[in-house]
Order: sequence, then structure tokens, then C-alpha cells
Amino acid sequence: MTIAPAAFIGHGSPMNALEENRYTTAWRALGAAVEKPRAVLVVSAHWYIQATAITTMARPRTIHDFFGFPQELFDADYPAPGLPELADEVADVVKPVWIGHDVDSWGLDHGTWSVLRQMFPDADVPVVQMSVNSTRPLEYHYDLGARLAPLRERGIMIVGSGNVVHNLRILDRDMGEHGFDWAQRFDETVKQHMVEEPGAIAGVDHHRDFGIAAELPDHFLPVAYLAGLASAAGRGTTVLTDGYLGGALSMTAYTLDAPVLARSAGSPAGALLPDGVPADGTNL
Repeated sequence: MTIAPAAFIGHGSPMNALEENRYTTAWRALGAAVEKPRAVLVVSAHWYIQATAITTMARPRTIHDFFGFPQELFDADYPAPGLPELADEVADVVKPVWIGHDVDSWGLDHGTWSVLRQMFPDADVPVVQMSVNSTRPLEYHYDLGARLAPLRERGIMIVGSGNVVHNLRILDRDMGEHGFDWAQRFDETVKQHMVEEPGAIAGVDHHRDFGIAAELPDHFLPVAYLAGLASAAGRGTTVLTDGYLGGALSMTAYTLDAPVLARSAGSPAGALLPDGVPADGTNL
């Protein structure tokens, strides 16, 4: 098997698990274009805990960790198998960083399955999830991403899932597909780094807009894993999709060592929120 690709996906609303739009079209195209990986290791913004941990169950459950969405979304399942032996491989390549083994408490949250349901719709690729350690600084996550690089040579596709810009507190439906000025400034800075100099991501928390773009850094930190992997590979990433929703959410996605795909700019916009649901109460 050739070296497995890596990616960061701006996952946006969990409704993207069900809907067809220019973002989900790109996710599906990516899944169809890459060689089937041995497994997918996902670093999801929605497993944001005070530890670095990895799932080890053979059959991870589908977690519906959101509120206020249609019943159809709560009924959705993603029955991909796990790969328990991958936990020991991860623990070995990241030494001396400690990583805990989660045997039964977590599973696949919507940061993982809403993306993979589009990317690998047959749920026939094993999936393992890694937490985002809330106690550690940005540089730790960048370094940990670089340490994961040898797994790609063993057929493991590594995917970060979050959003570069994610501030639900000030999300504005009236903004449509536009981003606030500060959101565009920050997203464009990150884009320049990811394409030209991924190592610069380790210091982007000093950017003047970081505090509002990543008010809670859970959704931003997964992109640092791809930046670390890109730095380890000695090359920049490729933009898979970009765009904004509601002013304060960017849908930018990046790939590393994946086929370059045509971008479908004319397709309908991505999903946001159902009517009547406050953004900061959804766990989007």
C-alpha cells in the first residue's frame, strides 16, 4: 500500500451527514479517489477532554451528540468497525507522549461519523477516534500530529475534524455564505500557512483574531494535527473546500497526499441549523 493520505475537514453542521451540498460532494469525491485505507484515525473536536486518549473497542457506537435537529439525524447510524490493535501502534509512535486507551466510554461522535458517512458510505473501513486534550497548548497538538506520521506508511488515513473558524455564540443566519471580516482574515492566514508553511500553524494562536475565531479552541486544534503531518512530510497541503456559513463558521478543508479534485463552487451551500434552534445550544 502506498502512503495513506491525511486531511482536515471543516465539518460544520451535523446535517451534512444527510445533505448533498458542495462540501459533502467534495468529501464523497475524496473518499472515492483515495485507495481504501487500512483504517481511519480521526481527531474530532467533539471529543474534547482533559486527556489524550484513543478508542479501542471493536464496535464503536454512533454518538448523537447534538440537540434540536430532525429525528432523521438521530436515527442515522454509522456501523463501522473499530481496530483495537491500532491503539498500541499509536501509543508506540507517539512516545514519550502518554495516550490512554478508552475501552467503552466513547465511540464515534458526529465530528467523525457525519464526515465519514459521506466519505466512506459503506462503513467498511475501520475507524478509531482520538481525543483533543483540552489541557495542552497548540504546540502540543502540532507536535503530536507530526509524531503520528509513521502510521500513514502503515495504511492509516489520518483525519482532523473541526472548523478553523467556529464561534457559535455570534453565528448570524442572516450572513448566509459570508464570513465576518475577522473570520476571513483568520481563515486566510491559516490557509496561507497550511499551503505554504504548515509549521507556522504552531504559532497562529498569537494572531489578533485567534481569540474570537477559536473562542473555545476545540474545533481549531484538529487542524494542527494535519499541519504537523504536513511538516513531517516536508510539504504543504491542498485546499479541498473553502467558504463560510453564518459569518462565524468557516468550512475550509485541506488534504495531504490525496488526489487533487475539481472544486464544485456552483453547488448549493452547506447545511447550517434548523429554524428555531439557537446555535450555541446545538453542540454544532
